[in-house]
Amino acid sequence: MDISVVVPLFNEEESLTELTRWIERVMAANGFSYEIIFVNDGSTDSSQRVVRSLAEGNPNIHSISFARNYGKSPALNEGFRKAQGDVVITMDADLQDSPDEIPELYRMIMAEGYDLVSGWKKKRYDPLSKTIPTKLFNATARKVSGIRNLHDFNCGLKAYRKEVVKHIEVYGDMHRYIPYLAKNAGYKKIGEKVVQHQARKYGHTKFGLDRFVNGYLDLATLWFQSSFGVKPMHLFGLLGSAMFIIGLLAVLVVLVLKIVSMCHDGFAFYVTNSVYFYLSLACMIMGLQFFLTGFIGELITRNSPERNNYLIAEEF
Repeated sequence: MDISVVVPLFNEEESLTELTRWIERVMAANGFSYEIIFVNDGSTDSSQRVVRSLAEGNPNIHSISFARNYGKSPALNEGFRKAQGDVVITMDADLQDSPDEIPELYRMIMAEGYDLVSGWKKKRYDPLSKTIPTKLFNATARKVSGIRNLHDFNCGLKAYRKEVVKHIEVYGDMHRYIPYLAKNAGYKKIGEKVVQHQARKYGHTKFGLDRFVNGYLDLATLWFQSSFGVKPMHLFGLLGSAMFIIGLLAVLVVLVLKIVSMCHDGFAFYVTNSVYFYLSLACMIMGLQFFLTGFIGELITRNSPERNNYLIAEEF
């Protein structure tokens, strides 16, 4: 099979038929063998009924429907699991991504040898409340990830070599950082293509301030896992050791002051009256916390068997 199109959706009943017909026309015009995988992320409207109706007329349409809303990353992860095409293309269901981009994305993967090609919506039709945070987010993501040639990490329109999606795990809200995940997995030939951004035709944007803030928190997590996930003691051991050294120096200061006091006044002050005693105590406790809380907590998170356990109500 040439192409798998993975479409995560949440309450997009108005656009699904139009999007499907558009994809079908592009596939037929280019002679591609294909499948469309709709991943319904717990929609509360009639989206799943529309998908079932579309599947009755086209055996290339498949669906995964979550029993509740988990988020875009889990939806993509399950879509990647099911995808069988040589090239896997993701796009949003709101018609803001153009299926006419599919042939060129496919060519860049198959002919030019890219592992991943990310769309860049150079000209956007989003409000300033979304475009300004997006620019700040992308600038930070480029700096942290080291992928300097990408301008739009969060673009839903992307193309992947099949091997890439089978070797990365997308969880939480990590869909924003799939290029970073692919790079960490060893897939470093990452390209970009300017794509057309359509004005939203139906519904309303699901972007909110919480997603912007969570994006930075997820980036910090991914940076840590990339830099220290295999050997977390390289970070926590360094910080813990630094705290213990500071604590030790504070104890030595207390002892020196006590000895000096005994020699000059004949009376040794109580060590609990010195600020350095409490500094040493605090540093010892902080050092222990760096070693145990962060180290053990991060290992538990990374190895949790429940991280991608989703209740699926329907799959066909």
